Amino acid sequence: MLTILGFVMIATFLVLIMMKKMSPMAALVLIPALFCVLVGQGTHLGDYVLKGIGDLAPTAAMLMFAIIYFGVMIDVGLFDPVVRGILKFCKADPVRVVVGTALLAAIVSLDGDGSTTFMITVSALYPLYKRLKMSLVVMTGVAATANGVMNTLPWGGPTARAATALKLDAGDIFVPMIPALAVGLVAVFALAYVLGRRERKRLGVLTLGDTRVVTEAADERESEQVLVGAGAVGTGGGPAGSTRTSGGAGTGSGATPSTGGPQDEGDADLQVLDPHRATLRPKLYWFNAALTVALLTLLILQALPIPVLFLLGAALALTVNFPHMKDQKARVAAHAENVLNVSGMVFAAAVFTGVLTGTGMVEHMARWLVSGIPDALGPHMGLVTGVLSIPLTYFMSNDGFYFGIVPILAEAGAAHGVAPIEIARASLVGQALHMSSPLVPAVYVLVGMAKVEFGDHTKFTVKWAALTSLVVLGAGLLFGIL
Repeated sequence: MLTILGFVMIATFLVLIMMKKMSPMAALVLIPALFCVLVGQGTHLGDYVLKGIGDLAPTAAMLMFAIIYFGVMIDVGLFDPVVRGILKFCKADPVRVVVGTALLAAIVSLDGDGSTTFMITVSALYPLYKRLKMSLVVMTGVAATANGVMNTLPWGGPTARAATALKLDAGDIFVPMIPALAVGLVAVFALAYVLGRRERKRLGVLTLGDTRVVTEAADERESEQVLVGAGAVGTGGGPAGSTRTSGGAGTGSGATPSTGGPQDEGDADLQVLDPHRATLRPKLYWFNAALTVALLTLLILQALPIPVLFLLGAALALTVNFPHMKDQKARVAAHAENVLNVSGMVFAAAVFTGVLTGTGMVEHMARWLVSGIPDALGPHMGLVTGVLSIPLTYFMSNDGFYFGIVPILAEAGAAHGVAPIEIARASLVGQALHMSSPLVPAVYVLVGMAKVEFGDHTKFTVKWAALTSLVVLGAGLLFGIL
């Protein structure tokens, strides 16, 4: 009974948010509360919720201060050279923009933290997507999938969890998986290229300042259509989720025409590149750069808990860059909407995970799936684990999967002569999809900053992320890793 109700609860949540019948925050709270009552454990709802909140409170604190920290770094101009470099590479070509999204997300993912990756990627590219009227779900989908593949780094979380759960060395798990994961990353870039070509075909000819891009659609028409300033629309409409704007990060409906390049004053509506914003601190650029490098280095080395690092970093960044109390309050207030949205979603997700775990539904679901594996597949438990990791890491947290399910799979594999190391490697396959799970707090940073509805992101991304995971699985089998 708990197994059926668990699957029904998850399906109900996904259907309602994808059909936009409920907001994700409301669905994350009300649906599990209802199902907790249905399973006859309504009197324990408070305990389950408080346990879930306690488990996710450090994550919420980390996201809160990380948003403030990177918000301040964006305000003071730390990432302006990066954005100008991206603009120079991307110009106004949708293919380059989408491929650049995958590249930036993959590079920033080296720090091992999804929230950091999404904050930097969206902050850098959101104005460009808005300027060119490109689909924002393309940006969120590509960034999430690229980060999912890179999330398998030993310091990213899943590999360390698998190593801990099965008492193995993280290097022994990760290093042999590098070829398969590399193929997965190539698949992400191929996906970005395909989606970029689709956007190019939809939008027609685009210009940004005096940079002109003649697309294939225009070549076929044998005419050149140039719309200066706000990008252009050759065919098709505007992107999903692009109707809202924030802090001058693009008007959505147009922009001041520009006669100069990407660094000219005509790009002032690109918030990150506005050369006249009062918050710029050019004299403190190298201090802020050194502070950020030090923060990310300490994060990778795990010198202190991540929430503590971002708390200290945010306090230091605010104090040095904005010594006056009034300015500090203004900066915090400027980023309060993102902080509230993301932290609120994390605590709402705590209700969902608390009920799912506390009632025992997730355990019953997992054991049902494992018990349904035919004996004939016993010698192929590596393949079975890889396949199961795709849905299981989407419907449950990494902690639940790696500490609750992977040991069971390892035991089943050992009975048929499959080494635990093979099970551990196969368990990494589903991470490309996991990063878009409603149980991953970082995904709310991504969709919140990109002004994209979570349901739209889910509908667009799940199929591509699942396909990427299958590519990793296929490469692992082809190379004899699994």
